[in-house]
Amino acid sequence: MDLVGLLKSQFLCHLVFCYVFIASGLIINTMQLFTLLLWPINKQLFRKINCRLSYCISSQLVMLLEWWSGTECTIFTDPRAYPKYGKENAIVVLNHKFEIDFLCGWSLSERFGLLGGSKVLAKKELAYVPIIGWMWYFTEMVFCTRKWEQDRKTVATSLQHLRDYPEKYFFLIHCEGTRFTEKKHEISMQVARAKGLPSLKHHLLPRTKGFAITVRSLRNVVSAVYDCTLNFRNNENPTLLGVLNGKKYHADLYPRVVSEVPLDAFQEEYYRTGTFPETPMVPPRRPWTLVNWLFWASLVLYPFFQFLVSMIRSGSSLTLASFILVFFVASMGVRWMIGVTEIDKGSAYGNSDSKQKQND
Repeated sequence: MDLVGLLKSQFLCHLVFCYVFIASGLIINTMQLFTLLLWPINKQLFRKINCRLSYCISSQLVMLLEWWSGTECTIFTDPRAYPKYGKENAIVVLNHKFEIDFLCGWSLSERFGLLGGSKVLAKKELAYVPIIGWMWYFTEMVFCTRKWEQDRKTVATSLQHLRDYPEKYFFLIHCEGTRFTEKKHEISMQVARAKGLPSLKHHLLPRTKGFAITVRSLRNVVSAVYDCTLNFRNNENPTLLGVLNGKKYHADLYPRVVSEVPLDAFQEEYYRTGTFPETPMVPPRRPWTLVNWLFWASLVLYPFFQFLVSMIRSGSSLTLASFILVFFVASMGVRWMIGVTEIDKGSAYGNSDSKQKQND
């Protein structure tokens, strides 16, 4: 391992990133709270401000992917379709197999200038996660309980509110509902066979109700549906911990403008040949994620180091013990944030299919 790689793997660096993210995130969440005063006066101004504040948070994670780990993203697409990316609202349907697939979706949005306003159909529990979940609340993210009788009205209402949204956006949907695992795939295919549906080799049975209501609610507002397949070269299985350690990955993304979502034949071809059809293109990474992180780092790290130096100079045993406690809590916080993305900590959503099948 070279010196730079060794530096990136050090836990102290990880704590710096975590501290900057948490400190700046809480400051931004507080600023977002005050913007609520604008809602009854000028709703569109409220939205535009919160898009920029949202960017200040989400771009820090994109910075880790693009600048810290140096992960590259190649898009295989029709050159005629490429100029439209970022110029129109679009629904993005993405496979859900990797721990950082959400981060790749954010990177795609960032490279086309849509990160601040982009949306996702997310489970309601995420709305209560500090910083990111609270940020999503102020940017009118669409949350669902994954219980259709409850979601039928609430999701449709949330989507209707986006019809006059002033910023361009990608609306990301993971139609599989939960991350792909072999166990979930086996259960999902049992349900598919019981319902007489086609068997899929590389995907779970898609959840169509959320997709259908999104398309219906955003008709004439969203110009296209992109069916996207994401893979990583050399059969890599990227993790957020790997990104934090500075490990470089290479993502291949295959977006297709479609009228219907096809089966997983393209995934099979990728495993066989190591590439997708169409022309490979690498959208340039923009410097603003790095500039944003450097701004917040300079803002929150200076007073922190001043406080740290004053504690060390005091020589108080109680002060040093308190610092060690804070260090331990921060360590646990880093591990918890990483654990949220781990596949084996994913939902038991696929198991509900099995229970439903037994009840049927």
